[in-house]
Amino acid sequence: MAQDVYERLARHLDRLPGGYPRTDSGVEIRILKRLFTREEAELALCLGVIPEEARVIARRARLSPEEAEARLEAMVRRGLVFSRARPGRPALYMAAQFVIGIWEYHVNDLDPELVRDVNEYIPHLFDPETWKKSPQLRTVPVGRAVPVEHAVMDYERADELVRGQKKILVAPCICRREHKLAGKGCDRIEEACLIFGMAADYYERRGVGRRIGAEEALEILSRAEEEGLVLQPSNSQKAVNICCCCGCCCQVLKNIARHPRPAEIVSSAFAVRLEEGSCVGCGRCVDRCTMGALELDGERVRLAAERCIGCGLCVTRCPKDALSLSRKPRTPDVPRTYQETLLRLGRARGTLAPTRLAVAALRSKLDRLLASRG
Repeated sequence: MAQDVYERLARHLDRLPGGYPRTDSGVEIRILKRLFTREEAELALCLGVIPEEARVIARRARLSPEEAEARLEAMVRRGLVFSRARPGRPALYMAAQFVIGIWEYHVNDLDPELVRDVNEYIPHLFDPETWKKSPQLRTVPVGRAVPVEHAVMDYERADELVRGQKKILVAPCICRREHKLAGKGCDRIEEACLIFGMAADYYERRGVGRRIGAEEALEILSRAEEEGLVLQPSNSQKAVNICCCCGCCCQVLKNIARHPRPAEIVSSAFAVRLEEGSCVGCGRCVDRCTMGALELDGERVRLAAERCIGCGLCVTRCPKDALSLSRKPRTPDVPRTYQETLLRLGRARGTLAPTRLAVAALRSKLDRLLASRG
């Protein structure tokens, strides 16, 4: 008996950089059945990590080019595949990984059952050792926490990441939205995910979020600092997004906080430094720390350096300047592009070995050639 299409799709997604591991409960299959029809699952199996035109995918799927394009566009609208529009040329389509990807694309069409299943599944997706080798996100400090005398690269500053963008879109935070749907969460700003460039094009075509200018984006970052949100851009010098995350809702931060030494698995160029003699024990910093790196001990704060992820939120609320950020002796190696980040992640998981990439590229080239000949 042929393997069920959802079982095959789960294996297919698990071969993508972000992974889609199996569980004893089978919750990952329930999620796929909620999101994909059988027809959509079959077509999704024909997409890989290399962007391709619909006519190429059509040959693989044994569909006419017109039928393949119509189905792919419908799947784009439903947040099941990623596509890139090209003015005057056919769009390109590629597989979307589950996180960061398909799950986030469903921010506008959540339901309680899907939220329940994904919350059960998310801990299975987070592998601390893989994240340590190649995280999808990194942490940058809030702007006011970094002294002007520090030599800071543009990609280490959230405001510079924003100023360097030609197109910016703001979308709702799926973590806060799904927590509210479940009757939990917080009242922090919901419109807090900044999306850039090609990713912003994709969101805009799907009607998710709204386009904004750099000044409004900077205002969102300022409000994020006021509300104690950790800034997490994509782990790339040319960022595709900046997430403004709270410790109570963000699935990434919650899983990182469960690790005994978060500082070891987070990509961050900075760490907090405490001058105990200047501390007056007000406790403001304790409330701002999402990792529990600071604890009030009598009339002084104590620092657990192994838990600090360098967000700087504690620094901006210290009335006596007892806290400051310092650059780590070893600065993280930040990939130049997000595509490079995904390649590193796939290699860390053993799913995108050079041989497999070469085979995928060769298959794509052959399919393009056959499609061009009809």
